[in-house]
Amino acid sequence: MRLLVVTKKKLIGFGISVAAFILAVFISVSSISDAVEASATQREIPIYCVDRQDKVVSISFDAAWGNEQTQTLLDILARYNVKSTFFLVGQWVEKYPESVKAIADAGHDVGNHSSTHPQMSQLSHSKMLEEIQGCNSKIKEITGKEPTLFRPPYGDYNNEVVKAVRDDAKMYCVQWDVDSLDWKDPTPRDMTKRVLSKIQNGSIVLMHNGAKNTPEALPMIIEGIIAQGYKIVPISEILLTGEYITDHEGRMKQKSSV
Repeated sequence: MRLLVVTKKKLIGFGISVAAFILAVFISVSSISDAVEASATQREIPIYCVDRQDKVVSISFDAAWGNEQTQTLLDILARYNVKSTFFLVGQWVEKYPESVKAIADAGHDVGNHSSTHPQMSQLSHSKMLEEIQGCNSKIKEITGKEPTLFRPPYGDYNNEVVKAVRDDAKMYCVQWDVDSLDWKDPTPRDMTKRVLSKIQNGSIVLMHNGAKNTPEALPMIIEGIIAQGYKIVPISEILLTGEYITDHEGRMKQKSSV
């Protein structure tokens, strides 16, 4: 009969093997736990652009402060027979109801840009809903329609903002993937060059109703977009219907295709 001789060297080797096995199990369990936790706290992302196969883009304007150029912009859009989307702050709606009506009557989307233009991510859930619902009510009082599109002021959001808009208010939380930077007052040509170099199928362009050079740049931007073979439509028409997801870039995709 053979005797099993266990040397100190073998014991050390066995101990190292057991320790390595335990460490591997621990890492595996930790990885699964981290994956589950990451899934539970998955980042919510607004719609920055849309996964479209056809050549369509949207131009949007944020209106929060002044109103000197709104009618000029509406006249330019009408001249090119282009429909756009205006995101309005509730305080602006109260101050310029005639412009709100003119935007809606011209067939443009009237979107919600909050009631008072706060940093939404800094608010409690109830305050978020107050900002959203308050602006919706003011717009509906003038246009007869409640907005379905919301853009967070400053582009500021977190998971709670996106969920409050989507799940509680039943609206689309919309950002942009092409920033004209008109608020920095670039020259009209620089603004145009920037927009035209960045648009793609499903792009959403950000502009403002109060930026100094936007009225001069807008005709060049519209003509340039059309020259590239794109059709300009309101955001409500560029969004996909049915269930959707947004990927890590904020691209809206049909849920069934993912």
